[in-house]
Amino acid sequence: MVIAAVLAWLAPLAWAAHGYALWGQLKYPPGFAHFDYVNPDAPKGGELRLVSNLRTSTFDKYNPFTLRGSAPAYLADLMFDTLLVGAADEVGAAYGLLAEDVQVAPDRLSATFRLRREARFHDGRPVLAHDVRHTFETLIGPHTSPAYKTVLADVAGVDVIDERTVRFRFRQPNRELPLTVGALPIFSREWGNTIDPKTGQRKTFDQVVMDIPIGSGPYRIGPVKFGKDITYVRDPNYWARDLPVRRGAFNFDRVTVKIYRDNTARLEALKAGEFDLMRFFSAGDWVRRAKGKRFDTGELVKGEFEHRLPTGFQSYVLNTRRAPLNDIRVRQALGLALDFEWMNQRLFYGSYRRVRGLFGNTACAAEGEPDAAQRALLVPWRAHIPPEVFGPMAEPPRTDGPTGLRDNLKRAQALLREAGWTYRDGALRNAQGQPLVLEYLDSNEAGARVVTPWARNLARIGVELRFRPVDFALYQQRLRTFDFDIISLAFQGTHSPGAEYADLFGSVAARTEDSGNFSGLANPAVDDLIARMVRAQTEPDFLAACRALERVIAHSHVLIPQWYAPTHRLAYNAWRLARPDQMPPYASGEGWAIETWWAQPGAARR
Repeated sequence: MVIAAVLAWLAPLAWAAHGYALWGQLKYPPGFAHFDYVNPDAPKGGELRLVSNLRTSTFDKYNPFTLRGSAPAYLADLMFDTLLVGAADEVGAAYGLLAEDVQVAPDRLSATFRLRREARFHDGRPVLAHDVRHTFETLIGPHTSPAYKTVLADVAGVDVIDERTVRFRFRQPNRELPLTVGALPIFSREWGNTIDPKTGQRKTFDQVVMDIPIGSGPYRIGPVKFGKDITYVRDPNYWARDLPVRRGAFNFDRVTVKIYRDNTARLEALKAGEFDLMRFFSAGDWVRRAKGKRFDTGELVKGEFEHRLPTGFQSYVLNTRRAPLNDIRVRQALGLALDFEWMNQRLFYGSYRRVRGLFGNTACAAEGEPDAAQRALLVPWRAHIPPEVFGPMAEPPRTDGPTGLRDNLKRAQALLREAGWTYRDGALRNAQGQPLVLEYLDSNEAGARVVTPWARNLARIGVELRFRPVDFALYQQRLRTFDFDIISLAFQGTHSPGAEYADLFGSVAARTEDSGNFSGLANPAVDDLIARMVRAQTEPDFLAACRALERVIAHSHVLIPQWYAPTHRLAYNAWRLARPDQMPPYASGEGWAIETWWAQPGAARR
């Protein structure tokens, strides 16, 4: 019987799936030629010169997966292939890259990948099942970000079935996990497989710092000028160059990423022709300062490209581990003092829209009052969640009505009085006589421009908000240990939220240093809703859990929503670069250029 069971477990699978779709049919059929949004005949060659938008001024390692230090921009995307790769015109789906096929078990407790025989690492070795297992075990090990452990918590293990077949086993049915494990960047077992001369032992993964990564992606590391730039060089023998998921992609021979220490230096370098493409995050820079001779001649072109990406939830994050931010009334009062409408008109040139919740611009966004399915999930947790959750979806306060900001500040004052804060001796004080003073932590002094109007409004109701700029290394350290009152973070959105939300809002993550739960929210209702969202077996169940979760987070007021841009603002060198006519709806700005643009013929001579 044991032998029969083993033979059944190892039985050949019906290899038919060239990709995996979360809820429905794949857009691209078996044998498709290429993605619709690429130019399959794009010429190879030339150079794309980019600017790093990372907040760190330089890099000090080549390992993007360890905790300490900073890796170069785009390294992980350009040097490491994945089992599956998504299309930029489709959500909740991915197609085979390293994996030739993917088979998800009927009970959804495993996903099996068969690797392509032609898949090769940069050192010429084949990509094998043991490399996939090694990658997984390394990423959930002690030397990487705890986010990997959270996202992969429901992966029970990885089995090597044969040389090129690997199976991920799941602790419970989970529709998203095949996409999650399919997106893991796969690296060679030989990367960092050297002896530390000091200890005589094999290096641990956190000691793999400047070892050149052994990946299988389209680019390798080329010339490097530390503190200035890094160049990735296209591998002419890239193993996947003729695959449908790679045809017409990664067309530049070189991708150089230049590093500048501040936004002003980046903008002036763009206008001086030192690089070819820059994404703008500042409305002021885009409207007022992206001008000059090269723009006038048409060499530099400004383009706004509409997208259908999730809005994300860029927000001020309130650290509820600290008093008085552990009081929901204080948190709500702080949000009432933020005058977005004034800021958008006076500071942002009307370029932005207000973030509303976690899942804006996706099917997961909550609207109106909770329906029966959402109420069924929320009612058992009534004692743990704000009563407002059972009413209309939270909306950020507005100030464009007839009374403007005044009524909001009056409501904020009432909430603070209810929380025990009264104005006396020249300040808003609690029962112990302590003034209400908060610190906003930032690694960029330019952030003061945006925070000052909010601080000015808070001062009108007796709250002192101090702006504290620190260098990036100290900023990172304080975030790792949750040593702050308020910070600002741009959280990426997704059409398919899953286990990563346990890292952002889960109770375990709230107690784990270096996790993504910066707000410190620890609520069993949130834990339950995230688990239900992850385990959902039907799309209606998934959407009900997403929307209920969004309601609880929004009404908990641990985030003060900021703003988002509905377009990608790109300035690029039209004399050197060519691009497809249309941007796919789910592409990022720089990612679209790196993956699908190409060099203009004769650009080098020009």
